Amino acid sequence: MTGAIASFEITASHIKASLMNRPFANNVAPHYRSYFLTTLLMVMSGCATHSPFSQDGLPQTIMVPPGNTVSMEVVAAGQITYQCRADNNLFEWVSVGPQATLKSRDGKPAGRYVGPPATWEAADGSMVTGLQVAIAAATTGNIPIQLVKANPATGKGSMQGVTYIQRVATHGGIAPATGCDMTSVGKKFDAPYRADYIFYKAN
Repeated sequence: MTGAIASFEITASHIKASLMNRPFANNVAPHYRSYFLTTLLMVMSGCATHSPFSQDGLPQTIMVPPGNTVSMEVVAAGQITYQCRADNNLFEWVSVGPQATLKSRDGKPAGRYVGPPATWEAADGSMVTGLQVAIAAATTGNIPIQLVKANPATGKGSMQGVTYIQRVATHGGIAPATGCDMTSVGKKFDAPYRADYIFYKAN
């Protein structure tokens, strides 16, 4: 870790020296040079000090049991499709499946998430499904956070050995509050959403 920090400090020093050299220094106002340099170093520092996901602050029901550690973190962006359905003259929007792309924390393609059944497929071809253990309310307008117990994975790759999956940091994805009635049975609605999925494996 000390070597990585030293390497970062050397790189930062080189960048600072380069930015202060001509012709850059002559063509950019001093306060803009300072702003640009500060922003660049903050971004580099953030990349260098990323720490694994922590369960601190999650409801107890959503926490993964002891004996498991984070193996992968991905960010999902896509949609959850709902369909207006009727049951004994009761009309409601029912989830008929998600569809989202998965990316790593640094923005690299990591796979996809589809359903039903809810399936996480890694870029290496391995995939896993799971059984919902618990959900907990998120902030207003966002789908709940969730804990899933994974089924045995298929395919050789990063999904092998996954024990639990958490859905956290949810944004959007909820069904409409209105619009499902006798005249709209069968109608579908795509709700955009984002969420982080945290994968665990046994220690």
